[in-house]
Amino acid sequence: MFSSEDLKCLDPQYFSIITTDAYDVTIMSRNTGHYWYLHNPEYPDQGTVIIFHKHKASHPYHQHGRENTLRQAVRSIRSHDQWQMNGRKISE
Repeated sequence: MFSSEDLKCLDPQYFSIITTDAYDVTIMSRNTGHYWYLHNPEYPDQGTVIIFHKHKASHPYHQHGRENTLRQAVRSIRSHDQWQMNGRKISE
């Protein structure tokens, strides 16, 4: 479950925050335009965050990875953005 304290790591200058609740966060990176869906099922391990990703709103999500906290997931997304912007062609 994401607490209100956890959700504070979502910088509205960096992300367009689409929706947040106790178990799900949907954001879009303002740098790449990529969409991210972060889910915390609290099962089987409390604190696990499953990261889903897509390049455009019309694309389906694919699983991108897992982190232990929302803050770690946000760091992973920012790292992916850096990789995307420093050499990888942004998907059309």
